[in-house]
Amino acid sequence: MTLFNQDKDYIKRVNLALSFIDAHLDSNVLSLESVSEIALFSPFHFHRIFKSIVGETLNSYIGRKRLERAAAMLIHKKEFTITEIALHVGFSTNSAFTRAFKKFYNLSPSEFKNQHPYKFSKIGIVESKIGQENFMLESYFCNINNHLNWIEMNANIEVKQIPELHFASLTHIGVENIDKAFERIIKWAISKGLMQNSETRLARVFHDSFKITDANKVRMSISVLTKEPVLVEGDIHNLSTKAGKYIVGRFEITPQDFEKSWSGLFIWMHDNGYAKADSNPFEIYQNDMREHPEGKAIVDFYIPVI
Repeated sequence: MTLFNQDKDYIKRVNLALSFIDAHLDSNVLSLESVSEIALFSPFHFHRIFKSIVGETLNSYIGRKRLERAAAMLIHKKEFTITEIALHVGFSTNSAFTRAFKKFYNLSPSEFKNQHPYKFSKIGIVESKIGQENFMLESYFCNINNHLNWIEMNANIEVKQIPELHFASLTHIGVENIDKAFERIIKWAISKGLMQNSETRLARVFHDSFKITDANKVRMSISVLTKEPVLVEGDIHNLSTKAGKYIVGRFEITPQDFEKSWSGLFIWMHDNGYAKADSNPFEIYQNDMREHPEGKAIVDFYIPVI
């Protein structure tokens, strides 16, 4: 969804609401009244404007985000029990959480935790039953090995401390018209003289994961990396990533290889004993792929880890 086709002041205020929701998913303060107050709208007008811009009602959005956060915790936070996760994302009972989760993902939380592709163990090959289950498991580990081989051949990976980074960003939802969002942020950056700086880079920050969120609902920040926060207006907003430890993988890839690269990097993370931190992954582009002789992007992928 191309948000910059909407009223820019409305987008600015809805962005405030989205940030507030992200920060308070584990609390009981996300009523229509409280969120609309953050966005400086009356509840009546906010309900209509939020749905127009985001594509779903406030209650539907909050409910989905809570279940998706639970799914992410089931993948990355193995130390938490399902009951603890249910309470963390705002459910008062385990049974209510299980019903809602199963309705959303068609799997119970325990089934999701056990079947999700990021969960794997080489011991499982020895322990599995013979027959079809063994064949499926063998095929699954072959796929993991293919991803790891892909990473080894196509990426330079480091784990390093990254300082807080600052971006001027444009909110985009879904996978359609991403090129127009980049054109919009580039045009804005040129008008501010930012593209004349040799250190300026385009970037994309992911607020959702394609593994647990429908592609047409994934929220991204299409961004320009700046040395420090800059003066923004309208639908352009400042965004900062947290300082900390990151897995950084540099790839030289075609657009078709982005998904494989991200999947492989997350498998590498698990295979090397790292766990994802709570902040957002992001990409920083080091070239204009249109100028590459093979049409490839040179891009750094960042996964925050603990």
